[in-house]
Amino acid sequence: MMLNVITAAQVKNTTLNLEADAVVIGSGAGGAVMAYELAAAGKSVILLEAGSYIPSSRFNEKFPDMLELLYQDEGNQVTSQGDLLVLQGRCLGGSTVVNGCVTFRVPDFILEKWSQEYGLTNLTPETLAPYFEKVEKNLSIHTNQPHEINENSRKMQKGAEALGWSVKPLKRNIKDCGLTGHCLSGCKTDRKQSMLVTYLPWASHYGAKIYTDTLVTRILEKDGRASGVEAEVKDPETGKTVAKMSVQAKVVVTAAGAIQTPLLFLKSGLANSSGQVGKNFACHPSTMIVAEFGSEVFTWRGAMLGVYVDEFEHPDKGGFVLEGGGAGPIELGMSTEPGTGKSYLDFMSRAKNYASCVSLIHDHNVGQVSWVDGKKQIDYQIAESDFPAMKAAFKAAAKIYFAAGAERVFLPTGDKRIIESVEEIDSVVDGIENNPFAIRMVSYHPQGTMRMGSDPAKAVVNPYGEVHDVKGLFVCDASLFPTSIIVNPQESVYALSNYIADRILEDKAGYFA
Repeated sequence: MMLNVITAAQVKNTTLNLEADAVVIGSGAGGAVMAYELAAAGKSVILLEAGSYIPSSRFNEKFPDMLELLYQDEGNQVTSQGDLLVLQGRCLGGSTVVNGCVTFRVPDFILEKWSQEYGLTNLTPETLAPYFEKVEKNLSIHTNQPHEINENSRKMQKGAEALGWSVKPLKRNIKDCGLTGHCLSGCKTDRKQSMLVTYLPWASHYGAKIYTDTLVTRILEKDGRASGVEAEVKDPETGKTVAKMSVQAKVVVTAAGAIQTPLLFLKSGLANSSGQVGKNFACHPSTMIVAEFGSEVFTWRGAMLGVYVDEFEHPDKGGFVLEGGGAGPIELGMSTEPGTGKSYLDFMSRAKNYASCVSLIHDHNVGQVSWVDGKKQIDYQIAESDFPAMKAAFKAAAKIYFAAGAERVFLPTGDKRIIESVEEIDSVVDGIENNPFAIRMVSYHPQGTMRMGSDPAKAVVNPYGEVHDVKGLFVCDASLFPTSIIVNPQESVYALSNYIADRILEDKAGYFA
């Protein structure tokens, strides 16, 4: 299926002056849903995506290739300290094209915290339930069936059940999964229900105009109200600007993600009376814990993510989640310290016997995204208050694997740390200190840099998605989250974007009049 998309190669004029009821910046979970809902309601919509349109026919299931083709900064987006890789999609469909398909509703205890501490009394489980139900139906979100739980996840399930801990099948947005395990490289068969094959073609059907290779450089504002955007259409091969674009719009919606959205606001010099734009960055720093068994596991075969342990999800019980996540041999070697030479060959020769899981912690919003000397800067280091949760996750994973019969557990540390028995768990993990590069971390879930809240002095965006300082300017991506939500965020972004779209369409301020 080919989308009706305008790419840089199709732009013949060096200047483009466009008009629409709404301009949406970004085509991921927030932007695609927003564009569809507005277009389906009869509004003229222009959607601008900085990345390229990469149809699934170009997905080759080779992760290094797809990192360069589909990810922000070719997969090399890192924090200023250099010890945390922040992976985001940079293509039409955004991160929904390259994520692991896992879906969760935002936990009720998180919504309660948002209500009490940030004045988001409107975002109750009851209010959001119809939106979750709608996107779950639209995106074929379902609970993994037995055939979708591979041997890797069965090891986690067996161990958790032996310990009496809560373990459940994950839910994923996928139709008739091909069980290839290549989710992070894009779904070659279009079974993953990403925005590339759902909301974007649906938005196009209702008349939304989709431009790719188009980087928005500035949000325009007049008399306290958003009036449009300026952008540059760039050749994806050379990086050269082929056209300057301006879009005049009655409503501007930013959905570029928790890194690019605050950068755009900072470069535009807008909506920062609170001083909170770019602050409160959280990211669920994720690690992979690897265990060796005496029998074959082939962690890379079957559905990439099968089950999860939520025994410790609530902050009062630990504030972390473990997900049975498979990985290829190369990724297994990157997640721990296999050594070099003979040591490395020995480690890799046993790859078929490894099981793996990923940890997500409920990190506090201690990071910041800034625009410094014309460059992006992401500052983040695990807070001392969060480090115990990271170590508790390691201990829990090790206990699960030993309960399932593992021979040893490899920790995701910068130096080599191997646990050979249950008795060694505490001593080995307790020796890890919160120093730079101490832990091998990746973030798939940046969030929190455009905090939503009722108090304009403490938040950038109001409870209905509109920026406090500028009328007619909205945000609908994970940057809205006042806190991290512990679990994979894509479904929460879909639902929240739909909720904000409905508030825009109510048009109480008369923007479309």
